[in-house]
Amino acid sequence: MWGGPAEPADSYYAVRPGCTDVPRTRFKIKPGKTLSARKWQAAFSLDGHLDIGKTLHRIQRGGIHPSIRGEVWEFLLACYDPESTFDERDQIRQHRRVQYARWKNECREIFPVIGSGRYITAPVITEDGQPIQDPFVLSEINPGMNGNNTEMMKELTPRGPLDKKAIQWLLTLHQIGLDVMRTDRTLVFYEKQENLSKLWDILSVYAWIDTDVGYGQGMSDLCSPMIILLEDEADAFWCFERLMRRLRGNFRCTGNSVGVEKQLSYLAAVTQVIDPKLHHHFETLGGGDYLFAFRMLMVLFRREFSFCDSLYLWEMMWALEYDPDLFSLYEEPGSNITKAVGSNKGKPKSRRPCGKYERENMKIKSSDASLPISVFLVASVLKDKSSKLLHEARGLDDVVKVSLHVCSF
Repeated sequence: MWGGPAEPADSYYAVRPGCTDVPRTRFKIKPGKTLSARKWQAAFSLDGHLDIGKTLHRIQRGGIHPSIRGEVWEFLLACYDPESTFDERDQIRQHRRVQYARWKNECREIFPVIGSGRYITAPVITEDGQPIQDPFVLSEINPGMNGNNTEMMKELTPRGPLDKKAIQWLLTLHQIGLDVMRTDRTLVFYEKQENLSKLWDILSVYAWIDTDVGYGQGMSDLCSPMIILLEDEADAFWCFERLMRRLRGNFRCTGNSVGVEKQLSYLAAVTQVIDPKLHHHFETLGGGDYLFAFRMLMVLFRREFSFCDSLYLWEMMWALEYDPDLFSLYEEPGSNITKAVGSNKGKPKSRRPCGKYERENMKIKSSDASLPISVFLVASVLKDKSSKLLHEARGLDDVVKVSLHVCSF
């Protein structure tokens, strides 16, 4: 009902009993402001065209109701074009599910634990591709098996000698498993083994297809909401893949640097403008590289806010940054996962509705990719914490302690 009392959203993401160190959730479902299921359904024409302009406006006013969050995110992340019909989206969805199944089968042929409902947390091969004959490893791969280890390892590599790509991929699987075990463990959702293995499967398949970036710590925090919000594993994978189009540059590593360092340098420049005294304080403490903000940019505040609040923050950013041309960019013939946000800078923009932040970027006559709104968000956090940081931070450990306690706002 319009103007009714705000409804707490925590009940949609149940927390395990006894978890007392969970940040308090501030997001509430506000009738008349939050995008409801009724308003969402009313935004579609009879054949399925979405009025994205009104939808973005509603999201920017009050976020998205948890019951429809997953399907709305698919549009915000450019999985679908708002101008498509119901039938066209069904065809795209089925095609993508087939493609995901194909990739997953490729992975299963190399390592049969993929898709088995299990996951691993110990390395299975050495860096030169030799199987590790460790009892713990073998028990993880096939619990209860008492057969010959050599025969079992032959089954794990049925295609013969492994190539460099397969070896590199197999070397990451246990790290993915370790991160999966630590991701959102306060949520009841992850009490089920099948949900943990689904998260592991999606991340493992992504690492297989993105040979440039592969897997990096923090991706499990980005992927976890997708499998909670979208029941079909393939749909969750594609939503995560679209999110990684925006963020994969942060995870790209070279010999001496990590991709997110570029955003950290932008953050330093922004902070120097809005709060020169604070920036000088960071430099005095040896924090002029802003590495203390690394985690906030890598996983978009997933570990600073409650689960529910972080999702609200994400959808607000995506609504503000919404670019109507991204779907067609991603779907161009020959497009692959390396084609990211910013790849279409310099091209004529469509006149379709876009987010407020993207609309401002369109006014800037530059071929360079615009800064993500997350950089300014972190800068605003530091600005709001400025007084506390200046008076209490006597070392980088203090900077981290103060700046990362965002949930204390």
